[in-house]
Amino acid sequence: MILDGRSLAAEVLARTKARSVLLDHAPRVLVLSANETPATLSYLKIKEKRASDAGCVLERKRFPEDAPTEELVAAIRNSTADVVLVQLPLSSDRIARDVCDAIPLEKDADVLSAAAREKFEKGESGALLPPVVAAVREIFEHHNIAVKGKRAVVIGAGFLVGGPCATWLRQQGAVVECVTSDSGNVHEALATADILISGAGSPHLIQPAMLQQGVVLIDAGTSESNGEIVGDADPACAEKCSLFTPVPGGMGPLAVACLFENVVTLKEGAKKVQ
Repeated sequence: MILDGRSLAAEVLARTKARSVLLDHAPRVLVLSANETPATLSYLKIKEKRASDAGCVLERKRFPEDAPTEELVAAIRNSTADVVLVQLPLSSDRIARDVCDAIPLEKDADVLSAAAREKFEKGESGALLPPVVAAVREIFEHHNIAVKGKRAVVIGAGFLVGGPCATWLRQQGAVVECVTSDSGNVHEALATADILISGAGSPHLIQPAMLQQGVVLIDAGTSESNGEIVGDADPACAEKCSLFTPVPGGMGPLAVACLFENVVTLKEGAKKVQ
C-alpha cells in the first residue's frame, strides 16, 4: 500500500482546526529561516499553505545565511508569537543548537530545544512528539501497525528524523538498530527489517532487492536529484512493502500537519495557565 500522506494530513489539519477555533485567538506562528535549500523551501511552502488549514496564522522572517547567532536569538526572544519555529538547517550545527535552545519550552512546537527534546526522550507526561515522530505514530495508528517486538531499522542518526524516531520506537517496545553510511551494515540490516524508517537524505539509497517482503517503509529523507525532490527509497520499493510512504506526498505533508497540531496543543496549554 502506498500511503496518501496528503489525505491523512488533511484529517489531522481538520481536527486541529476544530480545536483552534475554541481558543481566544488563532495561534500565531513565527518561522525563522536563514539557509534555504530546495528541500527546506519545499517544507516552508507547505507550512505557509497549511497554516490556515490548521486555524493558525503564520509569519515568516528571513535572515541572510551569515546572520549572527545573536540576531537570530534576539528575534526569538523579542517575538510575541505564540510559537516560534526555526527552519533547519542553519549555517552550522553549533549555531543551530544555540538558536534552537533559545526557543522557550512553551513555544517549541518543533521540539528543537534541549529542554523540549529532553522531555520527549524521557517520555515525560505531556511531552510533545517531534513532528516526524508524530507523523509516524499517526500512520501506525491509522493502519493498525503494531510496533512492540518488531525489528525496526532506522537509517541515519540525525536530529530531525533518525535520532527521535529511534527513541520513539524503543519507547514503544521495538528492537531497534540504527545504521549509517559509516556503520557499513546497511544491506545486512535492511534484509531482516519489519519496520524501516529512513532519514539519510541520499537519493534512492534503498533499492527493492535490499528489502524483505512486507516491510513497512517510512521514507522521511528528502534531497534534490536532477532538480526534483526525491526520497531515500526508490519508488519501485513500494512493490515489496506492506506500507510505503512516497516522496513527495508522504511524510512531508503529514509532518507539517502534526507540527501545527503541536502548535495548537501548546496554545491550549498556555490558555489553561492564564
